[in-house]
Amino acid sequence: MKIYTKTGDKGTTALFGGTRVPKHHIRIDSYGTVDELNSHLGLIRDQDIDPHYKHVLINIQDKLFTVGAILATDPEKATLKNGKERLNIPKISEDDIVQLEQEMDAMNEALPPMTHFVLPGGHQTVSFCHIARCVCRRSERLASALNDLEPFQPESLTYLNRLSDYLFVLARKLSYDLQAEEVKWIPKKES
Repeated sequence: MKIYTKTGDKGTTALFGGTRVPKHHIRIDSYGTVDELNSHLGLIRDQDIDPHYKHVLINIQDKLFTVGAILATDPEKATLKNGKERLNIPKISEDDIVQLEQEMDAMNEALPPMTHFVLPGGHQTVSFCHIARCVCRRSERLASALNDLEPFQPESLTYLNRLSDYLFVLARKLSYDLQAEEVKWIPKKES
């Protein structure tokens, strides 16, 4: 099977179900940004971090493929003629969201309380995590805009929201584990 099909040479691509849309369509931007996020998570996973975090990140990457598939499905073709769903995979569940929350709670127990905003940085691995957090927020904004136009599974949108929180806490925990300095943002007073 060839990787190149030439079907997108004129600026369109196919959704799951066959509908062709412009490559700049918000649906494409939404799942493309989820794909970008997934790649950033791979970069974090490739760092010298605790194996538990690597395991959690692999699970998250798997869930992001599910979110991407949901976003890539034409809602008008989501159900086959026989009444079955075109996307025959487990969807994002409440348990998936709770798992992120439990991971955050466990990491937070080891961290000092936050008293100020934190400037991204301090260690390359931490910076990768903050970049992933920002890409996650962008994916959530795009998915939210798409949801306003064509609603999709609500848990997917919730998952992206919770994931950005998880990535923030993971960045803080990695700073702690790597003994990197957390630089607090302390606004200067006007004179």
